[in-house]
Amino acid sequence: MRFAVDPWDPSYGIANGVEGIEDAAATSIELSTEVPAAQWQPISPRPSGAPRRAVAFVDGVRRVEARLWVHGSTGAVPGVCASWAAGAVFCDGARAEVRPESIEIGRSLAAPLPGEELEPVVTRLATYHPVSARSPAPEHLWLAVQQEMGRAEARIAEAVQRLAPDTLLVVDGPLGRRDHLEQSLGLVKAHHVAYLDGRQAEVLVALAPGQRTPVFTITGAFGRHSWYLRLPGATNTTVPLAGVVRLECSVAVAGDALVELADSISAELPRFASSPVKDKRAPQNLTPIAGLERLLRHRLGRAEVLYRSLRVAAASSAE
Repeated sequence: MRFAVDPWDPSYGIANGVEGIEDAAATSIELSTEVPAAQWQPISPRPSGAPRRAVAFVDGVRRVEARLWVHGSTGAVPGVCASWAAGAVFCDGARAEVRPESIEIGRSLAAPLPGEELEPVVTRLATYHPVSARSPAPEHLWLAVQQEMGRAEARIAEAVQRLAPDTLLVVDGPLGRRDHLEQSLGLVKAHHVAYLDGRQAEVLVALAPGQRTPVFTITGAFGRHSWYLRLPGATNTTVPLAGVVRLECSVAVAGDALVELADSISAELPRFASSPVKDKRAPQNLTPIAGLERLLRHRLGRAEVLYRSLRVAAASSAE
């Protein structure tokens, strides 16, 4: 397969994330999942009396190594070669640990060509495995890479729950298609969609650090239960959603089990809130997740070295 490396900055025109795509799939909101809508007020999680539960955080990072022009049957189309890594960090209250077996690293070639026209890009340092993108638009190329990383995150999450079924599992980002995992939650830090209005929005803004909203249910392509939690440590308290994260869990969880899950994770997360002294995304970018991201980015390798190897491979493909 013949391809050329575009000399432009690899990250130019590529979105930083695609979390809002799933959020936009909501069709309606059921406010009375936990309490009647008229009785909404901030909730301080109730202590269960049980020992503190271990928490595992699953996250991934990705990086475009080079923008390409891939030659197919109808001519050259844009593509990207990207590296990604996914992993889990385990927190038992005393320490945080990233186990080697909980890390998966991948390289992807995304282009808007059918699978039979795409071949792996093999360089001296890495092999980029092909994935078809919906269109040549940068956001669709990036989404194809994101989905590959998301599948790896799901595999890691499933392995965590097999090995430690009593561990609370938090996936950074929307839960999406991982909602089949029991005791798993999605952690959404960016608020692309306003799910609450009126009285319920007033309750959200009134949350004190450590408090949550009642659970509500989002229907649509990815039906899920959800609630908001305000973390401690926000520096700009004049911003209505300062320090607020949104949590998601499967609609299969119901009744007392749902309330217990919402209270358990809402009681645990504040101790992981990051400090603005160390993290510009504080407090929502939880400290274990930030540490995991640093480790995973290191495992991706040096971008400039991988870029040069792609230039060499492109030259060889043209011969």
